[in-house]
Amino acid sequence: MMWRLKTKLLFWLLPCVLAANAQTAPYRLKREITGVQATWHSMVLPNPIYQKLKPGFEDLRIFGIKGKDTVEIPYLLKQRDNQINTKEIAFKQLNQSSANNTYYYTFRPAVSGVINQINLDFKQENFDWKVTLEGSNDNQNWFTIVKDYRILSIKNQFTDYHFTRINFPDAKYAYFRIAIKNSAQMELLTTKILKTDTIKGIFQDIKYQSYNIKNDAEHKETVIDINLTDPVPVSQLSLNAQSDFDFYRPFKIDYATDSFKTDKGIKYNYMDLYTGTVSSIEKPVFSFPNTITSKLRITIQNNDNKPLRLSGLALKGCVYELIARFDDPKLRYALYYGNNKAVVPSYEIEKFENKIPANLSSLTIGEEQQNPAYTAKVTKPLFENKAWLWVLMAVIIVLLGWFSFKMLRN
Repeated sequence: MMWRLKTKLLFWLLPCVLAANAQTAPYRLKREITGVQATWHSMVLPNPIYQKLKPGFEDLRIFGIKGKDTVEIPYLLKQRDNQINTKEIAFKQLNQSSANNTYYYTFRPAVSGVINQINLDFKQENFDWKVTLEGSNDNQNWFTIVKDYRILSIKNQFTDYHFTRINFPDAKYAYFRIAIKNSAQMELLTTKILKTDTIKGIFQDIKYQSYNIKNDAEHKETVIDINLTDPVPVSQLSLNAQSDFDFYRPFKIDYATDSFKTDKGIKYNYMDLYTGTVSSIEKPVFSFPNTITSKLRITIQNNDNKPLRLSGLALKGCVYELIARFDDPKLRYALYYGNNKAVVPSYEIEKFENKIPANLSSLTIGEEQQNPAYTAKVTKPLFENKAWLWVLMAVIIVLLGWFSFKMLRN
């Protein structure tokens, strides 16, 4: 009697288990999610997960399971980078004058407000000048905002570099005046007055295993190879470069896309990530699109100059965050991935993002596990099945018999 009861119970439970596993079966890996107590939560993807995901994160899913019920949880994938909003301020140039080898330019913003950046464009292509920026509310009493601010422009067969952007703390005056020390005649072509607001993103420090510096005298360049611990998102590089004199060197950043074996060892294919100039004028901090990689290469063009002294570098990466809606906190939730055939999911919540609460509590993503429900569909060769072999042999015997009979008759 007990045996029949267990058999019936198994009979009814088996379809439930199969139904629960059907949605999660295509995903090879999973990570448990804990801490669900409300409808909306956020979670930061752990670094080791990136090397297992498809490049566009198409195979990332959240499922909730309770008994026979399996629910797919809608989510938004957010890249928490800096958000920079720049507003150009209309203004009127009141006058231009010079005295004692100093040129003065006075501006009046059309609307009273805060500004923090002025971009200048001169007719001259090669210069190195010092700028003083002042503010006034009555065009008579002036207050210093920045003093001896260096602007620079160099253009020749090797370099096309200019730094003519004046950055300063938020300032609100009715008038602004720029004073530039220079003995020769200068011509200011255009001026832009801006207000720039930056909403700070969420970044994490990226650990690297090692970096190797090679000064290539033949090609007149310095090459730095950086090996990361794992493939992770990278979006910012800081270089600690020094020289006994001012410098401005064109450089580029490449990232490894894949590798291949050769007789001389493993080689890498690289793609361009960033091109710019490292100089003694600007802070050596460079931002670029968030890119998942495990190897970077920095190439600094020295031309005929002495290589720079590089005493260190730092990397940062913008984190990827999931914002998900959990309709039933009682379900058991997990993050699933590892499905090469998956396509990008489409959820309605992306149309109503403005209704998501601003402050969300974070969830904990556990360690990686093999998904026990995973079933890989393997198509076996047709003739691996012995039944097909017997059928084929029977067909061949019949055909041989028929041809033999025809030959005997003839």
